[in-house]
Amino acid sequence: MRAVLSKVVGGPDTLVIEELPDPQPGPGEVRLRVRACGVNYPDVLIIEDKYQFKPERPFAPGGEVAGEVEALGEGVTGLKLGDRVIGQAGWGGMAEKLVLNAARCTPMPDSMPFEEGAAFFLTYGTSYYALKQRAAIKPGESLLVLGAAGGVGLAAVELGKAMGAQVIAAASTQEKLDLAKAHGAHAGVVYPAGPFDKDGQKELANLFKQACGPNGADVIYDAVGGDYAEASLRSIAWEGRFLVIGFPAGIPRIPLNLTLLKGCQIVGVFWGAFTARQPQENQQNLRELLAMYAEGKIRPYVSSTYPLERAGEAITELAERRAQGKVVVTLA
Repeated sequence: MRAVLSKVVGGPDTLVIEELPDPQPGPGEVRLRVRACGVNYPDVLIIEDKYQFKPERPFAPGGEVAGEVEALGEGVTGLKLGDRVIGQAGWGGMAEKLVLNAARCTPMPDSMPFEEGAAFFLTYGTSYYALKQRAAIKPGESLLVLGAAGGVGLAAVELGKAMGAQVIAAASTQEKLDLAKAHGAHAGVVYPAGPFDKDGQKELANLFKQACGPNGADVIYDAVGGDYAEASLRSIAWEGRFLVIGFPAGIPRIPLNLTLLKGCQIVGVFWGAFTARQPQENQQNLRELLAMYAEGKIRPYVSSTYPLERAGEAITELAERRAQGKVVVTLA
């Protein structure tokens, strides 16, 4: 089989494609014929040794895949050869074949294309966990989404609408804002490119305050970080919840006096740990997400696809913050 490998620490240009022996499933495992692999921001970090997990090299990036079961390990029940499934891998997905514990594979609806299957669980799983378990968002509350046209951001927009929130999208261009509005945002704002000096920070905060209105945002979903975090936090409502999702603009430094003045919470969102620590709750979330997909309330927006040979370009598109929706690597 062919696989895209990280053999040294570095950016997407350090990745190589090599031929490897087919992996063999052990007890409780299945081997998948990978048809598509979603590209996510952790793929940018993991090859640079900047992610929470640091797998032993060489390894293939790619944390979520869609494909077909082609081999069963001893003791596997509930799956059979030929089943179409979504697999949650962490890494290893940018390869023609992948071995996973059967418990990490979820049957995929017959109507779901492989590209959408590979773009589904990480973004929607993260955003649903954030809004449902971490923010406990209620119908009628206001939700400000930063990075609203990215993978997790667009999922948050769709889920916020499906959960009855008034969604305010924030994005870096009008094109991205229009995409967020097409996916359910009620209003929005285009923010300028950073970094910002003191006056720029103040102007940015005023921009978010105007977008959120006098009462502020009940929930802020920050998938951007950097200077945008503090500026958006200044627009939060009394007893609001600020969701920490990711840091493509850098890790922010928040003055904690703001949390006192706003009576608000800053809440970390680590979906990967949630899936391991609370697997039953996670499985219930996934069932609810698939039900929403079947009802047409959510659907991954795959903006670009790349063949396996160009997987590095796919990761670069995400790293440079050019992606809208999801980027997917496809395998013939």
